[in-house]
Amino acid sequence: MPPRRKNPREIIELDPTQGQTSAAAVAEAPKSNPSRKYIAVAGTIGSGKSSIVDFLCQRYNLEPYFEPNEGNPYLEDFYEDMSRWSFHSQVYFLAAKLKLHQDLDQTQYSVVQDRTLWEDAEIFAENLYRQKTMSERDYQTYRMLYESIRDQIRPPDLMIYVRCPVPTVRKRIAQRGRQMEQDIPVAYLKRLHKLYEEWIKSYDISPLVIVPTNKLDYITDLVDQHDILTTIEKYL
Repeated sequence: MPPRRKNPREIIELDPTQGQTSAAAVAEAPKSNPSRKYIAVAGTIGSGKSSIVDFLCQRYNLEPYFEPNEGNPYLEDFYEDMSRWSFHSQVYFLAAKLKLHQDLDQTQYSVVQDRTLWEDAEIFAENLYRQKTMSERDYQTYRMLYESIRDQIRPPDLMIYVRCPVPTVRKRIAQRGRQMEQDIPVAYLKRLHKLYEEWIKSYDISPLVIVPTNKLDYITDLVDQHDILTTIEKYL
């Protein structure tokens, strides 16, 4: 992996795909329109994903794609009995993300995706498994399905990881006042943060930009805006 490039304002940029030629290193899914760019934004709850997506859409006229949470018919059952319904719920999310990928592959516009299929598996399903909320049998079946889908979809032209420490995430959750988020345990936020850091450390299917949103104000600070835009624009 080539060395990370770090600018003075702590945006980290690297391209782990440089020099890789094997199918195992880079997914071989065909690009339906090579001139159309696919940007993915990953990050935990309260990290600033939606703000980055809005910022990029306004700046570059990208078409946004968001996580399809509302339609999951298993969510209510899952919250009542997580061990019983974790597999069903995660498979639904996986199927919904596959449908979303099929849709964005058909559009003629460049797109930005808020929350990715890779996060579904490497963060949220992995957390359920490690907490013993998903059984070994269900987890292995889920991974087999996920890996089959993962190897068939187009990787992003750029993955943007929105890095944010847990104390800042907690402050943002409190400030935005969404009732359903107020009781999220700190331990859960810490587990998600750890899983994100593990995943991004091994991420190797596309160029990657890591944006520390606790240190940058890309909404009102013109210098921060310039730093982020000059880093991202080369991939658009």
